[in-house]
Amino acid sequence: MASINTNIHFHGATPILRVQKLANSLHYYKKSLGFKLDWGGKELIAAVSRGSCSLILVEGDQGNPGSWVWIGINDVVKLHSEFITNGAKIRHAPTNYWWAYEMQVEDLDGNVLRFGSEPQKDMPIGQWLDMNGVEWQF
Repeated sequence: MASINTNIHFHGATPILRVQKLANSLHYYKKSLGFKLDWGGKELIAAVSRGSCSLILVEGDQGNPGSWVWIGINDVVKLHSEFITNGAKIRHAPTNYWWAYEMQVEDLDGNVLRFGSEPQKDMPIGQWLDMNGVEWQF
C-alpha cells in the first residue's frame, strides 16, 4: 500500500496555456471572458484570473495548442449570456450532462475552456462535442 503524508496540503491547480500572441490573448481574456491581469503581460508570460480560477498564458511555449481546461462555476446560463454579449467564441452552447451543465468556449489559440455548474435534473442529457467538433450522444 502506498504511503500518503497527510501533512502535505494541495492548493488549486493553475493550468498553463500556450498562446501565439500574448497581447492578443490578454485582450480576449479580459474583454470577452472577464478575466483580470494578475501579473506579467509585458514579456512572454502572464497570469489571469476570475474569482478563484487562475490561468497562466505563455507565448509560444509550455504546452500544446488546443489544450482543454474544466472550470467549475455557479451559473452557466448567466455566464453564457455574458459571453455572448462580450463576443466570446462559444464552441458548444450550455448542455446538460450527468456531471455538469456545461458549455465549451474557445480562445484565440484553440484552447477550450469548459465552464460547468450543477447538472439540470429536469433536462435530458445532451450531445457531447468532442475535440474534432463531432457531436455524439452518451
